[in-house]
Amino acid sequence: MSLRLDVDLGERGYPILIGPDLLGDPAVLGPVVTARDVLVVTNEVVGPLYLERVRAGLAGRRVHALALPDGEVHKTLATVGRIFDAMVAARLNRDACVAALGGGVVGDMAGFAAACYQRGVDCVQLPTSLLAQVDSSIGGKTGVNHSAGKNLIGAFHQPVAVVADTATLATLPRREFRAGLAEVIKHALIADLGFLDWLDNHVEALLALEAGALAFAVQRSCEIKSRLVVADERERGPRALLNFGHTFGHAIETATGYADWLHGEAVAVGMVLAAGLSGRQGWLARADVERVKDLLRRAGLPVAAPGIGAERALELMGMDKKVLAGRIRLVLLTRLGEAVLTAEYPAEALSATLREHFGPGAA
Repeated sequence: MSLRLDVDLGERGYPILIGPDLLGDPAVLGPVVTARDVLVVTNEVVGPLYLERVRAGLAGRRVHALALPDGEVHKTLATVGRIFDAMVAARLNRDACVAALGGGVVGDMAGFAAACYQRGVDCVQLPTSLLAQVDSSIGGKTGVNHSAGKNLIGAFHQPVAVVADTATLATLPRREFRAGLAEVIKHALIADLGFLDWLDNHVEALLALEAGALAFAVQRSCEIKSRLVVADERERGPRALLNFGHTFGHAIETATGYADWLHGEAVAVGMVLAAGLSGRQGWLARADVERVKDLLRRAGLPVAAPGIGAERALELMGMDKKVLAGRIRLVLLTRLGEAVLTAEYPAEALSATLREHFGPGAA
């Protein structure tokens, strides 16, 4: 039994299907993957677990597969080149489909390859991590990292469908599951105080993988993400609110070479900084800032990165995609459940926030 949400983007619209045991069901994958030839892009961890299920779900198709090395450090143009090589070797044409089977790294790279190959082929997202199911598989953002910054090279390319098989979360390493919770918490903080209250009461149930709690958290996150994507597909306005915590978080990931921190862990720290700066603006009470930190701690997530250094963080934040006319625009909270994208904050307030959480060094 699956739940269906629709991302209403006209001719680029698509369904999000959420539920257990969807990947191996031809009645689920068959209607959304119309291509005769499908390249399943996965990684060396996820492939052995779920590739054969996807083959069964794509019965009647000619299915090719490519397993990439696992990890954010491999999210590069060179790795995407391997996807292009596999597509050419399989003699795929413009009526082919790329199936992204894995977490956010696989989804971003496979989607980017689909956007570029013969100027665009279909892509179906089959996210197997919590972070990918609630966030990165939805909305058409694809791309790779550069040594100077995260996701600096990419394209918008909407999938033909997102199939979020919640049964795959049972095999997700606990650290990666907790990292996914950061994006769930983010959705509540920027858009839904009621959802934040629910998370305060159910974070332990989520950590225990209670099916009902998990299904609701995935569903509500997808609803919030989809609404913002429909309102602003190309991120020129309200969709940018989904980057709450990300400008700070991307600085952590880039400074550490994409090797030491999971994306959700870095975003968790970034949300603490953004909440702290919101407090310095007078928008959040001290109790609200502490509530954000406490919920993230209870979810098993970090709340500081003292080894980064304020100067280095500020330098890296200057390469963020939201920088406009030399000003770093940040997503801040005007209150819990409401956010705004702004460059109107005192420079000293940002410097003090960076020093507090990233360690000494004049910013």
